[in-house]
Amino acid sequence: MKQSKSYKISVIGLGYVGLPLAVEFAKKFNVVGFDINQERVKSLQSGTDRTLEVTSENLLSVLKEKSEGNGLLCTWQLEDIADSNIYIITVPTPVDENHRPDLTPLVKASETVGKVLSQGDIVIYESTVYPGATEEDCIPVLERASGLVFNKDFYVGYSPERINPGDKEHTVTKIKKVTSGSTPEIGKEVDDLYSTIIVAGTHLAPSIKVAEAAKVIENSQRDINIAFVNELAKIFGRMNIDTHSVLEAAGTKWNFLPFKPGLVGGHCIGVDPYYLAQKAQGVGYHPEIILAGRRLNDGMGKFISEEVVKLMIGKNLPIKAARVLLLGITFKENCPDIRNTRVIDIVDELKDFELNVDVYDPWADPGEVEHEYGLTLKDAPDTNAYEAIILAVAHNEFLGLDLNQFKSGDTVVYDVKGILPKDQIDKRL
Repeated sequence: MKQSKSYKISVIGLGYVGLPLAVEFAKKFNVVGFDINQERVKSLQSGTDRTLEVTSENLLSVLKEKSEGNGLLCTWQLEDIADSNIYIITVPTPVDENHRPDLTPLVKASETVGKVLSQGDIVIYESTVYPGATEEDCIPVLERASGLVFNKDFYVGYSPERINPGDKEHTVTKIKKVTSGSTPEIGKEVDDLYSTIIVAGTHLAPSIKVAEAAKVIENSQRDINIAFVNELAKIFGRMNIDTHSVLEAAGTKWNFLPFKPGLVGGHCIGVDPYYLAQKAQGVGYHPEIILAGRRLNDGMGKFISEEVVKLMIGKNLPIKAARVLLLGITFKENCPDIRNTRVIDIVDELKDFELNVDVYDPWADPGEVEHEYGLTLKDAPDTNAYEAIILAVAHNEFLGLDLNQFKSGDTVVYDVKGILPKDQIDKRL
């Protein structure tokens, strides 16, 4: 890309994906960050990112109050993005309660951009979708809302996000970026644009569908591999063999893949396989391995809960009305993200056994947990109170935590993450 070309970039959606991207582009370009959540925008305008993906120092260094010049203007006003020529859409792509892809945020974002789209503009999608979604579901919306003709009046690119929430080492600029465009020329322009900030390099895919497919299989592959070790955990558990010890021994071979058993949640691994499965079924193929992996991983909360109850019965502990301390509710360690956390499955299953569950998580926002799951987080666990303790998330704060202070007696301690000393637990996954 020629540096003389002038870009004004609008990033639509300022969440875990959009904000870090907007901040990096704002170091070199005139950038507008747009989000319909006014409270989120106001928080960012004050220099605070509640997702903790961007530090206040980094955010404040690029923030500006007016649309002129390089830097980042955060807004919810449509007119602030009207004069952009690059639109990057980074909204969530969830699934509904029946695991069907929900493209509503993507369609609404496309409608928003379509209202201000002008001749020669480029719209780049980063949201994870099934192959074909950009061209089949999004571009028609852009055309209807703008009255413009695709690949004549405006162009489209696709560059799937590769954000890893909570990871301060593999940040957005340090992860290789896949790019693509609706024409070879646009593909090159999109690739050049991202090359200005991605120090890890870029990979220009031959088509938008290839880039979409590459993204959706990344997390599907991880999902299947984790499902395999989760199944191993179930098998070895019946044999009284410690799964982590087995994996440690097997890991001495150079090409053994280092996956561990656990809950599979979050906005990517627990969601993306359903997008691929939906599209596969749409073209007449029923995916067996992908959906089998999903079923197994989605059932781990129930399995863990049953394991804990069995251990309690083995110690002659009461089940009905017994108190359980659950450590962690976020979908991964050292991160405030609670989206699609499967820890909630443990809570629900234990409540079905009529146990009383206290959840403690120093990383999670209590208001978000209350809104999303109807749970009230504990400010701190009660002392001498619990018949069972489950470590569900490997936050650093839990590593040196003295669990003895929370036990009511011969308390069951179950380690989902395999991080506690073996002599301090009854069982680990």
